[in-house]
Amino acid sequence: MDLRRERLVIFLVGLFVLQVCCVANANMVFPVERKFKGPVESLAAIKDHDAQRRGRILSVADIPLGGNGRANANGLYYTKIGLGSPPKDFYVQVDTGSDVLWVNCVGCTTCPKKSGLGMDLTLYDPQLSDTSYVIGCDHEFCTSTYEGPISGCTKEMSCPYSITYGDGSTTTGSYIQDYLTFDRANGDHRTVPDNSSVIFGCGARQSGTLSSGSDESLDGIIGLGQSNSSVLSQLAAAGKVKRVFSHCLDSNNGGGIFAIGEVVQPKYKTTPLVPKMAHYNVILKDLEVGGDSVQLPTDIFDSTNGRGTIIDSGTTLAYLPSSVYDQILEKVLAQQSGMKLYLVEDQFTCFRFDDNIDKGFPIVKFTFEEGLTLTTYPQDYLFLFKENMWCVGWQKSMAQTKDGQDIILLGDLVLSNKLVVYDLENMTIGWAEYNCSTSIKVKDDKTGSVYTVGAHNISSASTMLIGSVLTFLFMLVTMLST
Repeated sequence: MDLRRERLVIFLVGLFVLQVCCVANANMVFPVERKFKGPVESLAAIKDHDAQRRGRILSVADIPLGGNGRANANGLYYTKIGLGSPPKDFYVQVDTGSDVLWVNCVGCTTCPKKSGLGMDLTLYDPQLSDTSYVIGCDHEFCTSTYEGPISGCTKEMSCPYSITYGDGSTTTGSYIQDYLTFDRANGDHRTVPDNSSVIFGCGARQSGTLSSGSDESLDGIIGLGQSNSSVLSQLAAAGKVKRVFSHCLDSNNGGGIFAIGEVVQPKYKTTPLVPKMAHYNVILKDLEVGGDSVQLPTDIFDSTNGRGTIIDSGTTLAYLPSSVYDQILEKVLAQQSGMKLYLVEDQFTCFRFDDNIDKGFPIVKFTFEEGLTLTTYPQDYLFLFKENMWCVGWQKSMAQTKDGQDIILLGDLVLSNKLVVYDLENMTIGWAEYNCSTSIKVKDDKTGSVYTVGAHNISSASTMLIGSVLTFLFMLVTMLST
């Protein structure tokens, strides 16, 4: 089935469900909180979370990040944004592997009304906003998203969206336009309120983990993917921002930074992104454990058919083809040959270790095109499950390409304590080891000013959000006006 027919099917599904149902000058700031705090009761919850991320087709802008330090909690983050005039707060999941901002809307009977995460949920109501605008089927955004007019959808009808996730959860609704409210950075660690008009999804029906039956419910999702429908792409098309964003996850202290704009400090090296991919794919050239090479399948070097290595900060663990996983596990544990291993929940290799893990286990180094290396230390790929009980964060691949080839996917477990920069202007991705509890410098291209951007904590602004949070600064830097 070609892409056009697939999108037509998506539209028809959405049509049955729905029935017709400003300006940002500089830097945007959003606080972000980690969805799960503290140790998880079930290690399987981590892999369940990662499985749910597979197959996402969403996307949006850049955001601040929050979390609780170690990888013994699921790597799922959320932030608070304002929508409408006057603005109302919505808590949305941060997703670097998706492309659309959407929130649950009034009239939805399957949408969650409460959450076990400690905040009140809100249904967006277009009638209560002075600046809301329904996107019709004849709107340029709709026709460009579907690569042409949708058969059977007239201009009096709203433009539909329908998304199915890897775990079978779905969201269906229609597109709407309204103001997104944010804090704009206007100096070192200083912000002022600002807003910008964006098009986003108004959710009419949810199922699975997105429905009212989930204790981990949120108001919606904000994506950071590459498609033209993302908030980031919308703002870039309007000349407001460059399509460059970065994140820095502090796994030691909790905290971090998430910014949109050109990073001028620290300096970092890059590798090319594989073009025309739904995710952030790069080409892995070499893999070493403690200086000892790992034999890689030849198709890992192939950039066609979705192969290569996927960089996805929204996934917690790192996933490898079976042959690669087996070699890495053997080499990682070789220095502790007499150590007793435990298989926890039939999927995690764990062990008891009382000494310093960075001294007891080797460094794992990935090398990509143009020589960019990703060095992962034991503290990056091992996580504490219980007292003195450590588990290995490497896992066998859950996903395959359409032709059945396994993929390598690197999640935030190995991306932590590094500034990672996604540059869609130049189609590169890069990183540098960095203390993510400090700050970075980002350039405002309109004024030429360089602002210091640091971590924030949304729990300090709300009694509903407690515990150590990893907050990411969401900074939109304008392009120079012509």
